[in-house]
Order: sequence, then structure tokens, then C-alpha cells
Amino acid sequence: MPSQPLLIVVGGPTAAGKTRLAIELARALDTEIVSADSRQFYTEMRIGNARPAADELAAVRHHFVADRSLAEPLNAGGYGEAALTRLQGIHARHRTAVLVGGSGLYIRAVTEGLDAFPPVTAAAADRVAQLSASLGLAGLQAEVRRLDPDYYARVDRQNPRRLERALRVCYSTGQPYSGYLGRPSPRPFRTVVLRPAIDRAELYRRIEERVDGMLAQGLEGEAGDLISLRDLPVLQTVGYQEWWPYFDGAYDRDRAIELIKRNSRRYAKRQLTWFREYPEVADAAAALRLLGKPYL
Repeated sequence: MPSQPLLIVVGGPTAAGKTRLAIELARALDTEIVSADSRQFYTEMRIGNARPAADELAAVRHHFVADRSLAEPLNAGGYGEAALTRLQGIHARHRTAVLVGGSGLYIRAVTEGLDAFPPVTAAAADRVAQLSASLGLAGLQAEVRRLDPDYYARVDRQNPRRLERALRVCYSTGQPYSGYLGRPSPRPFRTVVLRPAIDRAELYRRIEERVDGMLAQGLEGEAGDLISLRDLPVLQTVGYQEWWPYFDGAYDRDRAIELIKRNSRRYAKRQLTWFREYPEVADAAAALRLLGKPYL
């Protein structure tokens, strides 16, 4: 038997079936699940983050699902540290643990550790702020594309915070932001990353179905309850951010729903790009066959 415990990561796009596959694996291996979904941490967010249903949570012990308030934000670095501590306890009880989520940054915080960046100069921070104020998202996108085409090819281009962070490093150092990425730290476990098998047409159909289901469950009302907190970074995400202009009268409800579906498809496409190098599996049985005795 291998000396180190195993962490099975179930990653992939939204609505691909990650929750089902993770639960199947955890039950087959008699172990526990650690969530790496950066929005499922919060008790106030239930519908728009596709939190696992009560029966799913009861089937297997889950960690980091609805375990804190929005008043206690957890960034990727803090999550990585907390998840490593939690995994140490799980691995003391089980040879294998399951990590599930679609946020590549949060998964990387656990499996590799986050990258160390040089200090940002005040001049660089001011320059980025001025660029954002004058040219907006399009200006940030164009500048990242010019200075760091490698990072531009994989970043969430609709996320201004990530673009601004990259540019602050570029301006401070004169070097591409991507040059500071990908320096993993040793971990006390082996990691295997899997993704549910699904073709794009079926994925998009499931996304449409999921959004319709969220609306039926009361997504609009949940967003309305959170409107006073809408400036929080975690609420500047698909499924919530589209409601804020609607509530302000900028467009109608049909437009808000159209944007949620469109942005969900775009987000899924970026997630597909992030996870495409990892093997696809149809179900837990296929995953266990793929892993085989060298892992388990």
C-alpha cells in the first residue's frame, strides 16, 4: 500500500455532476468530502450557489458547506490553510479523501499552495486604478493581453479584480504575472484530479435547467435579501451579480435571467478550459477502475 494518503479531486464545470460523482466516490471509499466551492461556504447563500441538497449532505459527511456567514469571508489562501488542517484529520481516519469544486484557484490552494508574488508598488497600484477608472473592463483586458498573453489566455476575463491583480504585478516588476504562477509546495498526500464526463451540448442543457430550477426555488428573492451586501466580492459572481442592475431598474427580469444563463455558460466554458487536461470519468466505478491498486 502506498505510504501517503490520497486526495481525489473532483473538478470541472458547473452543472457537470461533480456533487453526484463526489458522493458516489466518498460512499464507495467510506470517506468524507471537502468542498472547494468558494460560494458554498456561506449560510446566507443557498440557491444561487447550487448547494448540495439536504439528502446529499446527509449521505456523506461534508466540510466547508454553509459553515460560516458572509461576515466571515474566506479567501483562497485562508481556505487552503484551513482545508489542509481538515484533511489532516480526515486522513487520520481514512486513507482517501475527496475534494470537490469548480474553483481552480481554491483547489490549487489545497493541492499545491498559492504562488508568492513580489511587493506591489504604490505607483503600480495607482496606474491600475487609473486605467480601470478611465477604460473599464475592456481596458484592463487589452492591457493584460498586451503584457501577459499567457495569463490572458486562461484568466476569467470578466473578473476585473483578477485582471487588476495581474497588472499590478506586471507594472511593479516589469515581468509577466504568469511567470510567478505554478510553483507548487510539497503536500503530505498524493493527488489525483478527475472530472465528470459530459459533452458541451449536454452541459449547456443542464445549465439552462439548473437556472430554471433556481428561479423556481426563489433565487430572485434570495438575491433581494442580499442586496445590501452586493459589494462583497463573493456576491460579484454569476447568479447574483445579474440581479443588482435589475433591482436598480437598468433592465427587466427577462434580461436578468438571460444574463444569468449566458454568464453561466461562459463560466462553464472557462472551467472546461481549466480542467481539460484531467481524465474524464462517467461514474464512481469508472473512477475506481482508473485509479486502480497503485492509488488505493
